[in-house]
Amino acid sequence: MRSTLLSTVLIGLTLAGAAHAEDPRIGIAMLQPPRSGLSPLSDDAFKLSRWSTAETLIRLNSNGEPQPLLATEWSRVDDHAWRFVIRSGVKFHDGTDLTPERVAAALTAATQAVPKPRILDGVEMTVEVDGDAVIVRTEAVDPLVPNRMSSPQLAILAEKAYGENGVVTPTGAGTGPFVLTEINGVTSAHLDRFDGYWGERAKLSGIDADYVGDGTARGAALRTGTAQVVEAVPVSQAALIDPTLIHEVPMPRTNTLYVNTEKGPLVDSALRAAVREAIDRAAIVRTVYEGRADEARGLFGPALPWADPLRRPIDHVAAKAPEGTRVTLGTYTDRAELPEVAVLVAQALTEAGFDVEQDVREYANIEADMLAGNFDLFILSRATVLDSGDPVSYMVSDFGCEGSFNISQLCDPAVDAALATAAATEPGPARREAIIAAEAAILATGAAVPMLHERVIQGEAETVSGAERDPRERRLITEHTTLAE
Repeated sequence: MRSTLLSTVLIGLTLAGAAHAEDPRIGIAMLQPPRSGLSPLSDDAFKLSRWSTAETLIRLNSNGEPQPLLATEWSRVDDHAWRFVIRSGVKFHDGTDLTPERVAAALTAATQAVPKPRILDGVEMTVEVDGDAVIVRTEAVDPLVPNRMSSPQLAILAEKAYGENGVVTPTGAGTGPFVLTEINGVTSAHLDRFDGYWGERAKLSGIDADYVGDGTARGAALRTGTAQVVEAVPVSQAALIDPTLIHEVPMPRTNTLYVNTEKGPLVDSALRAAVREAIDRAAIVRTVYEGRADEARGLFGPALPWADPLRRPIDHVAAKAPEGTRVTLGTYTDRAELPEVAVLVAQALTEAGFDVEQDVREYANIEADMLAGNFDLFILSRATVLDSGDPVSYMVSDFGCEGSFNISQLCDPAVDAALATAAATEPGPARREAIIAAEAAILATGAAVPMLHERVIQGEAETVSGAERDPRERRLITEHTTLAE
């Protein structure tokens, strides 16, 4: 099957070149399978980015500042428009040219997608061609347009990728140093080096990605050499692995207890306060994470070092005795620690007087119920600056009235006003102040109880060099990654 698909992708394409036997392929064990067939308009986009197959106009540096990628330069035309000059000489994996027209079409497809990519939550955007550039116009003033263009969900793919009814198939359609040649559902994916890449030729001849949802199996893959790079080694497995093979990365990822504010018993803000007071963060960090995490003081942790010094005390609603109030608590198995966290949370809530029913499933089987508000409480490990390098889009998505990932079903005028202020503020100290003010407004509602900030443990074999340890989870295997024999 693989050879057939590869032949289909590369027929008539001299740019891809033949595989070089002297250059090795790398095996990686991924945490989660695709949820949407590797569509770049979904969270699957981050897999395409981590495999260096789909690229965006902009790339962020370690400080979250925009850098050139498929756009070589950009400027602000006016309050509502930005102009991005498109890199010349770039070929898609199918041999067609990257042009401003293709960029405009790809970005327009993202704006018309249903559901809309999370990076565009609350954003009305149009794109037009302007010579060797595209002009991106937004209905509202948006100082973060360059940052938005860095989101993997706004990757630029060849025309062949875009089918009917909004279906996007990324096979053989990117611009990166690796071409996606095979998608095996929720089992695996394969990529080969793209010798027509506009940048530096990749050192590896290809990538073999397996989806290994079981944390114990991922740890075993690293120990046995089945995979050379392993995502998210569980804390429980870290002690069993040579410490030289694991690397801790403080993440802008918060383990949060989302509280349903729209229906069920926790509509009562005093009961939400009782939930907040019951959570023992220190116990969760000490036992489940074996100290490899940081207790949460807010939505943002050590990966955003500017956040904590700006915080002020929050006036909370007084807690109310639960008196046997029955609540449903959900989480998922894809992150090995979360079911254990759920056990401790349930115990704490039971001791506080709640009657807790747990529901733990694979993420793919629980997401719809989670988003529909079918739980009173839900534990989620959430990246807070995943999309734009700025946390406002995450807060709008998760806590805005129109947010597409609003697990708490929150719709609070004060929160929406604070989010609007933060979104309109120029990057810099004033924006950071506005972000923390919005965080305070969210926490004051009791819609979210941040518990801890994760440190991801990435496994790498001794033979691996140049694998990215990216807090934003955008990059993993790049053209610079090598694998010694």
